[in-house]
Amino acid sequence: MDADTPPPPHRAQSALLLGDQLCFALYSAGLAMNKVYRKLLGPLGLTYPQYLVLMVLWEDDGRTVSAIGERLYLDSATLTPLLKRMEAAGLVRRARALADERQVVVSLTSEGRALEDKAQPIPWEVLCATGCAPETLRRLKTELESLRSQISGGG
Repeated sequence: MDADTPPPPHRAQSALLLGDQLCFALYSAGLAMNKVYRKLLGPLGLTYPQYLVLMVLWEDDGRTVSAIGERLYLDSATLTPLLKRMEAAGLVRRARALADERQVVVSLTSEGRALEDKAQPIPWEVLCATGCAPETLRRLKTELESLRSQISGGG
């Protein structure tokens, strides 16, 4: 090391401290949230990704795979196997669109529709699990959506 080379940063000043990383805070919070959902969704026989698909369809049934993917930020390579498992479980049905056979339309079955009533308490139970005030969670959600938009180039 010569006189012009600065010394390496002291460990406490390192930019690579795990506890200082936004990505790790998001990742570990996601793991904790998934654990809460796993406990709540298990009795319904659902995984978290299946629950997300159902929520999209409960809002607007009969959506194309691409529309569901856009809403959930999932590509078709991830979504298609998930939808096939949901179809095998009797929650949704997939059919080619009449107007454009390249598109696949996903619709709820009566079993998938019936889960909406059973899932009604989940948002409240998640709110309770966080221990946060609703206003705090709304503010956090807005900030995370803004962060997602900035990262993905939409902001």
